[in-house]
Amino acid sequence: MGAQVTPGHALGSSGYRRMLVALLCAGVATFAQLYSPQGILQLISADLGIGAEQAALTVSAATGGLALSVVPWSFVGDRIGRLRAMVIAVSAATVLALVAAWAPTVELVLALRVLEGVALGGVPALAMAYLSEEVQEHARAIAAGWFVAGTTVGGLLGRLVATPVADALSWRAGMTAVALLAALAATAFVLIAPRERRVGRSLDGPGAGGTRTSRLLRTLRDPGQLGLFACAFLLMGGFVAVYNYLAFHLSAPPYLLPAGLIGLVFLAYLGGTVSSPLAGRLASRRGRLPVLLGGMATMLLGLGITLAGALSLVLLGLVVMTAGFFAAHSIASGWAGARSDGARSQATGLYNLAYYAGSSVLGWAIGHVYEGAGWPGTVAAVAIAVVLAAGAAIATLRPSPQQRQ
Repeated sequence: MGAQVTPGHALGSSGYRRMLVALLCAGVATFAQLYSPQGILQLISADLGIGAEQAALTVSAATGGLALSVVPWSFVGDRIGRLRAMVIAVSAATVLALVAAWAPTVELVLALRVLEGVALGGVPALAMAYLSEEVQEHARAIAAGWFVAGTTVGGLLGRLVATPVADALSWRAGMTAVALLAALAATAFVLIAPRERRVGRSLDGPGAGGTRTSRLLRTLRDPGQLGLFACAFLLMGGFVAVYNYLAFHLSAPPYLLPAGLIGLVFLAYLGGTVSSPLAGRLASRRGRLPVLLGGMATMLLGLGITLAGALSLVLLGLVVMTAGFFAAHSIASGWAGARSDGARSQATGLYNLAYYAGSSVLGWAIGHVYEGAGWPGTVAAVAIAVVLAAGAAIATLRPSPQQRQ
């Protein structure tokens, strides 16, 4: 017998508002932990006696673990329910974050960060599928924008909380403070999230369009999905590379900014907090593809501004680039789930696999470009990634009567 469901939450309803707040809290809990070491890598390097590249592995280890876990988490969500799986994921990750912060050796820190990333994968793997099924169709793009806004707030808070605490006490205390913040956000998520509508099997369960493996393969045969996965890999990889190496750029002549001030650079994430829900509203009126391409064009504009030289223009360009990235990501991530009826968990899992693989691979590889060609070379490499993503989107996502818009 098929799953018994009630109509999805309508735009502006009490259940819809609760879902938006809950997903915002989930985004904070997840991304505050994931990127908390990024602003204090120098302190980690000095305390553990390791080089900058090894210190950066505290970020890559977590994003790599997350990339590997998103598809398995999609299967878990189908089996036990997406909301329940997300609760388990964020709770386990918070415990692992607290342990990792006080691990005595770099090897143990990295191993625990991998496990933390594996646990964190349950939230991005399932959040878009969860909201795609729990809200009415016309409200999905807007709800997806609000979840992405929560991820920007989490990423910002993780860095802003960790940096001053680490400066005053230690990097371990800084990461502990972020883990405690994530625990509060996770608790709010558990208490606020509305119950799932389905009774019994998942709406994407074995009765909804074949086995999980067949649905995974069906997703991989969709050119539009492959285009979205390419966008995820290229855009996220370029975005993380900008933030990874901007700190080195700003600490060198002619800027010579101290670490405390460099931490404030992450306030540029507020550009994404604003642009994500705005992109969702625009997409609901004008279609997803124009807004997706507009976000990429905004990224290119921001990257170009960072080359102007003056510190104020570098920071302005960073805000513009960040706003463009999160606008594009909110559209692409929501689209991956919306165009995959019967395979939403698998589609969003594969999207996030590509997204975090880009973070780990390109976020590290473009560092070699920075070493050889400095900031202009880094900007050029990221711009090439954005142009390739735009080409993939245009080639595979042109609207047609058969495509879901």
